[in-house]
Amino acid sequence: MANNSLELIEKEIKQYIVVMVGSEQYGIDIRYIDNIVRMQKITRVPKAQYYFKGIISLRGEIIPVMSIRRKMNLDDDVFTNASRIIILKLEEKGSLGIIVDEVKEVVNLSEDEIEKASGKGNFINGIGKHENDLISLLEIHAIVEETF
Repeated sequence: MANNSLELIEKEIKQYIVVMVGSEQYGIDIRYIDNIVRMQKITRVPKAQYYFKGIISLRGEIIPVMSIRRKMNLDDDVFTNASRIIILKLEEKGSLGIIVDEVKEVVNLSEDEIEKASGKGNFINGIGKHENDLISLLEIHAIVEETF
């Protein structure tokens, strides 16, 4: 009996919010997410990087908002009723909003359901397998790296 209990090593399970950007599904580690808000008026900021849409005011806090599509060199944003701004909380850098086309669901992925991505300078740190779907897992720090 003692040997059997040693074999049951607990696998770490992480939660991801699955979002749509274009026709692709991406997962964002839930640890980074502070809030998800509907699209609202974004105030443009002069001379900002091309992937910045501007700023929003959320409960008195000014939050920069970035187009993840532009950052990843995809087509420009098309806003719909499903579009959302995901507010990320980054310990040392504060808050940042990223625009996604749709928020789908929260999924739990264990280590053996995630395949590490290879290559440097990539915004993807792995591919998650959930049911019949493949979910590209975003490397948040790579996306916001030169943003702040």
